[in-house]
Amino acid sequence: MQPKIAIIYLSFHCEPYIDDVVSSLKKLTYPHDRVEFVIVDNPHPEFGPSVKYIEENIFPLSGGEIPHVTLLAQKENFGFGSGNNVGARWALDNGFDYVYFHNNDGFMAANCLEPIVQVMENNPKIGAAQSLMLLHPETELVNSMGNAFHYLGFGFCNEYRHKLKDLNLPPQKLIAYASGAALLIRTATIRQYGMWDEDFWMYHEDLEWSFRLRMVGYKIVLVRDSVFYHKYQFSRSISKFFWMERNRYGTMLMFFRWPTLILLLPMALILELGLVLFALKGGWWNERKKVYAYWLKKSSWQLWFKKRTHIQAMRKIRDRDLLNLATSGIYFQDKSTDNPIVNYVGNPIMTAYYWLIVKTLIWW
Repeated sequence: MQPKIAIIYLSFHCEPYIDDVVSSLKKLTYPHDRVEFVIVDNPHPEFGPSVKYIEENIFPLSGGEIPHVTLLAQKENFGFGSGNNVGARWALDNGFDYVYFHNNDGFMAANCLEPIVQVMENNPKIGAAQSLMLLHPETELVNSMGNAFHYLGFGFCNEYRHKLKDLNLPPQKLIAYASGAALLIRTATIRQYGMWDEDFWMYHEDLEWSFRLRMVGYKIVLVRDSVFYHKYQFSRSISKFFWMERNRYGTMLMFFRWPTLILLLPMALILELGLVLFALKGGWWNERKKVYAYWLKKSSWQLWFKKRTHIQAMRKIRDRDLLNLATSGIYFQDKSTDNPIVNYVGNPIMTAYYWLIVKTLIWW
């Protein structure tokens, strides 16, 4: 008997993408009677709910051409983590073995599930696994082969827009953290160590979850032969800077010991000055101010210190182990983010600091 898998599809304005999702579900080679396609409709403020569209176009195929479909319609959008947790709770309550988190704007290859499930079944020390994410329609290019983590808290797609044929990718690869767009995890692990952190709202939830699992000794891996196609479009939306920066600071505060934070502080302050200048030049100074205003509130520190206490109590590995897969520079290959100051000034300085300070002095 194959393990039972709940595919959690967090829907917000799914109409542009759902046809490809349905087509992929029809071709799915994993036994359909061992799969549930769980749609969590998170109504988008701009587009509203997708319930009517789902009921008219997806339900007639449920349990026939595609695996059985369950719709969990939400009245309000409470963010990425909260929406995914609705689906995860349903999976836990209904006896599923695994949960596969499926991004709204992507779809699985026909044989996506077998390799990633087999890897998890063969190694109980793997806490979560990510599918190899390829861009669509540029399917020869990588979207993410595991996400990269910079030692100052930044996360980005690893090997983004590199040609897959040029990468010597093994069947399994240890990664710093798994993208939440195509991620498999055991329900037993969720029961023991918790779900998505809903306070993050959006951005870096997958970084936090992967780090939480790594803190208790699990490995996070990429599975090459499990392929997920992603209609990824990089957005420089100003609104996301607040969440990315707030959550970057919060993640570092949660996971690193005080000596590590003290050692990182000089480089973090230099980086902060650069980010302020970029904010002033780029027109997102108001968002930057919101980040500072957030961290000036007593309630913010109370929230994140509570999280820190919980995480540090779980700890089974050193900071050195947590940082062993970190990158020394910020290497995100989207042309719109290409900046000579980052490439020729920022990255060399951060790389030197990484090798001279982080890798040399952090032994705890």
